[in-house]
Parts: sequence; C-alpha cells; structure tokens
Amino acid sequence: MEEQLSEIQGKTGPLPVSLSSYALLNNPRLNKGTAFTEQERNDFHLHGLLPPHESNIDEQIERRLGALRGQPTPFAKYALMRDLQDTNETLFYALIARNVEEMLPVVYTPTVGEGCQRFSEIWRKPRGVFLSYPNKHRMEGILADRHYDHVRCIVVSDGERILGLGDQGAGGMGIPIGKMALYTALGGIPPEFCLPILLDVGTDNEDRLKDPLYVGWRQRRVRGQEYDDFVHAFVSAVKHRWPHVLLQWEDFSGANAARLLGRYRDELCTFNDDIQGTAAVTAGSLLSAVRAAGAKLGDQRFAIAGMGSAGVGIADLLVSFMEDEGLRTDEAYARFYGVDVRGLLVEGAPGLRPEQERFARKRSEGAKWQTDGRDEISLADIVRNAKPTVLVGVSGQKGLFTEAIVRGMVSYTERPIIFPLSNPTSKSEATAEDLLNWTCGRALVGTGSPFDPVQVNGETVRINQINNSYTFPGLALGIISARARSVSDGMIKAASRALADLSPTAKDKTADLLPPFKDSRKNSVIIARAVGRQAIRDGSSELNEEQLEQELAANVWDAAYRPYRPIR
Repeated sequence: MEEQLSEIQGKTGPLPVSLSSYALLNNPRLNKGTAFTEQERNDFHLHGLLPPHESNIDEQIERRLGALRGQPTPFAKYALMRDLQDTNETLFYALIARNVEEMLPVVYTPTVGEGCQRFSEIWRKPRGVFLSYPNKHRMEGILADRHYDHVRCIVVSDGERILGLGDQGAGGMGIPIGKMALYTALGGIPPEFCLPILLDVGTDNEDRLKDPLYVGWRQRRVRGQEYDDFVHAFVSAVKHRWPHVLLQWEDFSGANAARLLGRYRDELCTFNDDIQGTAAVTAGSLLSAVRAAGAKLGDQRFAIAGMGSAGVGIADLLVSFMEDEGLRTDEAYARFYGVDVRGLLVEGAPGLRPEQERFARKRSEGAKWQTDGRDEISLADIVRNAKPTVLVGVSGQKGLFTEAIVRGMVSYTERPIIFPLSNPTSKSEATAEDLLNWTCGRALVGTGSPFDPVQVNGETVRINQINNSYTFPGLALGIISARARSVSDGMIKAASRALADLSPTAKDKTADLLPPFKDSRKNSVIIARAVGRQAIRDGSSELNEEQLEQELAANVWDAAYRPYRPIR
C-alpha cells in the first residue's frame, strides 16, 4: 500500500486501495472514518462498521475540536491528539494545519514535555521505530521492512535531554513523533516520507526505572565507546538503507549533540535542530528585533545564558551574520558574553568544551566584576559591567532573568532585546509579563514557550514565541526538495534570512517580530525555496531552480481525503 501512495503523490484521480473492511479502518494513513462515501462503503465492505451518516472533513474537524476543547488539561488534549494520529492521519494533520495557533501548544511545546514524561501511560499503537541496545545486531533487519521504503527524512533522539526536563529514556520518542508531525502539518511533507526513531540505550532517570509501566529498556544508560559504537551502527544502517535520507538529530545531551553532528555531518545529509534549528529561528528573530529597534546586529552586545549546544549554535550563527555586515571575526566574537552554571566562560576554566573555547573571555577582563568574594562572574555582574543589549536564555533555569538584571538593562539601553527561550514554561528564565512590566513595555520580548498576551500601558502586547517550528519544517522541505547531499551553514543562514524577511517588522517596526503561526504552511514553502536555492549555490544539489520548483510542488502534501477505488 505504501508503494501505491508514494507513486501517485501529487496526482489526481481515485487512489487504488487493496485493503477493505476492518483492515482499511485500522490503517491510520488510509482511514477516513465517517467520511467514506456510500460508493466506498459498498466497494470496501464498510456498511455496518460505520454509522450511516456520511460526513466531510470539515464536519469531522468541528467534532474533534469540540472534544478537544472539552478536555480538562493540556495533557488530556495531547493524549486525544495522539490517539487521533494513530486512527486517522489525514484528519489529524488537517486539524493542526487549520488551527495552528491553538493546536501547536497541544502537539508540541510545551505539552509534549509532559507527553514524554508520561509516554508509557498512553502508548497504544506502533509509531516510528524503537532501536534498543539489546537489538543492536538486528538494526539493519528492523529498518529493512518494506513499510519504510519511501522514507526520505528521519528525526532521531536518544531521549537524554528532553527539552529542559532531562533524561526521559524511551519516553523521549514523543519528541521525534511531534517533530515529524510538524514536518507534515506545517511543512506539507508527505507522512510516508517521515520516520521518527528512538535510540533506546537505557535511562538514568530513577522515576522511569522504577515505573512498572515504563515501556523502555530498563537499564542504566550505555555510555562511552559502547554508546559511540551503537550510534555508529545506527548511522551505518541508515546510510545503507536510505543513501539520500535527511537525518535530524534531536534532544541529545550537550556533550553528545555537537560531537555527533561534527562526526557525521560530512557523511550524510544531517543537521541538529537543537543546535542549528534553534540558531536559525533565534537569529532570524534577532534580525527582526534589531530592525525594530532601529539598530544593526553588529552594534549589539550579547549575553547568552546557557552555553551548551543550543547557546553555542546561536552565537556561532550570529557571528557569521555579523561577519556579513563587515565585522572581523575577532570583533564579532568580542560581542559575546557566554554564561554557564559556573558563570562567565573564561579561558582555562575546568570543563570548558572545545566549542565553548572561542567564546571564553580573558580572566583579567572580569576580575574587577566579581562581588561577595565569589569566584564566578554571574549574569548580574555581566549586566552591570559589560552592559549587554541582548539577553538570550537557553539555560533551563527558571527565573534566571531577575528583576534586578532586567531593570539594569533598561538603565543603559532604550529597547533591550530579551529572549527567555527555555521550555517547557516551567523552565523559562522569565515570564513575558514580568519582562514587559519591569521594562515599562520597552523590551522586545521573544519566548521559547507560549505566553498569553500582556496588558502594558493600556495596550495588549502579543508575545512572540520563538519556536523552532518556524524554521525546521521549511528547512527540511527545502533540503529534501533540493535533494541536497549535505546541510551547509549557508543553508541554515538562508532559513534565518527568509524568516526575518517574513517578519511583519520588515514593513512596520512596531509590528510583531514573527509572522502568525496560521501562515506556517505558505511560509515553510518560502523558507524551503530559500534553503533549496542556497543548496544549489553551495554545490550540494545538482538541480536547477526550475527543477527545485517542480520538486517543491511535488513534495507538498495536502491533508485532504482522496477518493478510493478498489484493486481487484
């Protein structure tokens, strides 16, 4: 059946289907529920299995929305949507695509965090692939199943660093499932192209290990050379099975994320959304914010709280953009003050990772900044002395951006740019309401989790959610449409620039930093086009621009029911 679906992708006319009766209704990719027509009910032996009323997808969406809105908690809504995805994929994607702003917090951040924590409670049906350490010798056989013949993009996680919640083991599968759902709902990538994968190498989460319902491999995490060998076996199996697939790494620990990306980015077409996707959406949002403030990126001073893989990725991309503005590389690096749990990154500090070293400051620079006899230089010390104009948080530390720090920024900059990006909401460095109140509405605020609009000075201020879903669906669509061999830094920058160009601030400096989520489908195509064209310029794609347009048109799937005809 998957072969038939792929062969006619983008074509018109009835879809040839070999399944019937219960088998057809139990196939989430083909099931239409009450939307099967009278003729289809005759042809596929569905009479008696469905109530007699014949619905259309609009009526089904209204029915599901009513059920969702009646749920008592966000997690209950999340569980209901997961059940719908496993029952009727077309309806699931149509519901999200037509109600993006309402559905995104349900199927993705922040609710997906609780979905991962409680994944074992609601697991019902197979979705994606679990590759567990005890099955390492079966990896190629598992991936060889014909069901996966048309896979063109993979999201993989090992569940160790889920959002700001840490190790969730096999429950981390909620993230690849959620990401792939947005590949389709927001990027239009056909569902049969998408494969979520969880590398189950155990967990060090005591709650998961003690949970009798836990569905994962109930052992401590495999680490060191055994871990590297397992990941290498996975990458080798993927390359053998799908030589031209796009592989997205997701929610690996900071120690592994950059290392694995560096090791494999030249071996296959791959990117890490926590590093490059977060960098793309943050840089695009900062370009918009700087424009709204009437300034230049290269004139800003940046304090980045949380210099793990995400923080370093953001800083690296911003350095590249500042070089484009004419700054020397050393001048660009000098604009950054990186902060981790030990305070300001300084040269020679114990535990400093290679990717952090280029952002380390000289020890002598902050020697006079230290207060209260402490060894570390805190974020508050940096704000008082270095006077950053941009504050970005990817630390996972709730409340890190204190009132004193924020009011300190207002004392020396008219429009401070403050982005608390950690999610879920319980890990945010500050709330949007506090930031706007502390700055009397002067701050340009973007958050990682959704926040309700805030009343400031008698006006309602909409909060920009700087969510990776602005970029990764379009980035992925552009990569697979260009048939790119690798993912270059230029392609990531192209996604950032395209997002900034889509910002309402391009026409009105007082407008929102980011376009509304309801326009995600069309905006993803615009971002994909920019990424694909950059792949052509980089020599990563052998297509020309006309062929790229043809591929883009062929790869965008519409969540609508097709008529079926039986295969006799």
